[in-house]
Amino acid sequence: MVAIVLVVGLTQVDWNRIGKDNLFVEIGGATDVEETTLENGDVMKRYIYTQSAFTEEGDQKEVTFTAGKELREGAFLRLYVKDEDTVTSYDEVKREELPRPVIEKL
Repeated sequence: MVAIVLVVGLTQVDWNRIGKDNLFVEIGGATDVEETTLENGDVMKRYIYTQSAFTEEGDQKEVTFTAGKELREGAFLRLYVKDEDTVTSYDEVKREELPRPVIEKL
């Protein structure tokens, strides 16, 4: 029984978020769009965003990340980052969920 719980628990873990640093951004427009044509003729788009992001302390960093859909301008995101600049995942958050130093910078 313990093994089943352990296996189920490990498959539900989002490894793209655990142990990662957080940066916060307010989405502007996409800076570029990559289009890839699949073998069946469908076109897949990746939206590229390069913009300023902030640490929880309010320190500014330049970051580039991609999304499979166009993100809503003005939305606030928590970025999950490894190796200081590689975005592995993101969540949309409300303005009131942002750390105070970040709100002051935005």
